[in-house]
Amino acid sequence: MDESRRRSTVLLTGATGYIGGRLLRLLEKQGHHVRALARRPEVLRPKVAASTEVMAGDVLDRASLERALQGVEAAYYLVHSMGADGAFEEADRQAARNFGEAAKAAGVQRIIYLGGLASDEEHLSTHLRSRQEVGRVLRASGVPVLEFRASIVIGSGSLSFEMIRSLVERLPVMITPKWVRVMAQPIGIEDLLEYLAAALVLPVAQYRIYEIGGADRVSYLDIMREYAHQRGMKLRTLPVPVLTPYLSSLWLGLVTPLYARIGRKLIESIVHPTVVRDPAALSAFTVRPMGIAQAIRRALAFEEQEFAVTRWSDALSSAGRQRSWGGVAFGTRLVDSRTLSTGATPAAAFVPIQSIGGDTGWYAWNGLWQLRGLMDLAAGGVGMRRGRAHPLRLQVGDTIDFWRVEALEPDRRLRLIAEMKVPGQAWLEFEVTAEGGGTVIRQTAIFDPAGWLGRAYWYALFPVHQLVFAGMLRGIARAALSVE
Repeated sequence: MDESRRRSTVLLTGATGYIGGRLLRLLEKQGHHVRALARRPEVLRPKVAASTEVMAGDVLDRASLERALQGVEAAYYLVHSMGADGAFEEADRQAARNFGEAAKAAGVQRIIYLGGLASDEEHLSTHLRSRQEVGRVLRASGVPVLEFRASIVIGSGSLSFEMIRSLVERLPVMITPKWVRVMAQPIGIEDLLEYLAAALVLPVAQYRIYEIGGADRVSYLDIMREYAHQRGMKLRTLPVPVLTPYLSSLWLGLVTPLYARIGRKLIESIVHPTVVRDPAALSAFTVRPMGIAQAIRRALAFEEQEFAVTRWSDALSSAGRQRSWGGVAFGTRLVDSRTLSTGATPAAAFVPIQSIGGDTGWYAWNGLWQLRGLMDLAAGGVGMRRGRAHPLRLQVGDTIDFWRVEALEPDRRLRLIAEMKVPGQAWLEFEVTAEGGGTVIRQTAIFDPAGWLGRAYWYALFPVHQLVFAGMLRGIARAALSVE
């Protein structure tokens, strides 16, 4: 890449969004000087590299755009109103007009815009119609515009992927209206980001509308089947001849994380085929998109990486009083995380954690733990009979009753993985951190349910968990104070 092009300023809008946030990290990694526009810059600043500028601004505020676009060579326009309420089309139109005119006045040489894939000849949903109109308004500014039109984006955390995941994981039988059989050409998030980054070095003479998609043409039902296959689940469907976008959106609002209005806009958009009709992108770019199976596989793998590096203490207060996430989801997982402060040192607080299980017991409701062990034995599991190898010392791989040590950082963190019979996978993690003159103990139970049966298991035991987990944390804190 030409060094002057790489170090010129690139303006990124939508940096707090799903695609914009990932594109920001990619551009930083590639060495670009990025200026990110945000309505709340204080939220974004802690998340960017030291070389990235963060400026306060809004696409509906022309003055803020004029300031942000000064000295910019290329600008990404990743703004849309999928989640907006009311008449969003006029707001989208005005925002694009402001951006295009301000970019022209500032001497911006190129605009890169991400829109939605659909045929111009079809009767489009208001959302898709607005996305395509935004492209036209940007081009009317006179600044060269490269418009990507993409179908469903497959990536951990993407709107479409989270909808698919929730439907497959939560429903014992899935009602499948006609829209789940409409053809699409899903694109993996990594391929989409590669296209967006490559647009910076494509000659302006080649700027035009490019339709982009993955290697496979599939329906939503095909995607759900592939997801279920990779999760080792069975997908049961009940076809129905009709289900309106409005009714479908209400249904999605009950069983998925989507707001009903977002679900309706999404469904209204996918009732039309979203397949690539013009393959020009394959000639203009070196990107060779992956197929749906690989995209889902990578989305699930990326989720595992994110889960591994996520610290629940970053999201939950460590203010000393107990807090619980009884049913909050991270990807497919359900989490119960709680904290308690103690006057003991971190090393002293870790002693009862490292001694847990076996003859020591679980610090509260040991009868319930024994009952759970008997139930596990009856189901063909290991039960509580294994105990532990040493009453005080642990190492990775050791067994503790029906748990096994998966991770251990002395005087700081212990993570156990369950080996009892459960419809899913479970972990129990303890962490101690110094705070003020004492220590905060964090106890986190994590469950990755296997479909609807796993979720039913978690919620059926939720009242018991409230007793057991709360009592266990209090017992650990009490025991920590007795350590000399």
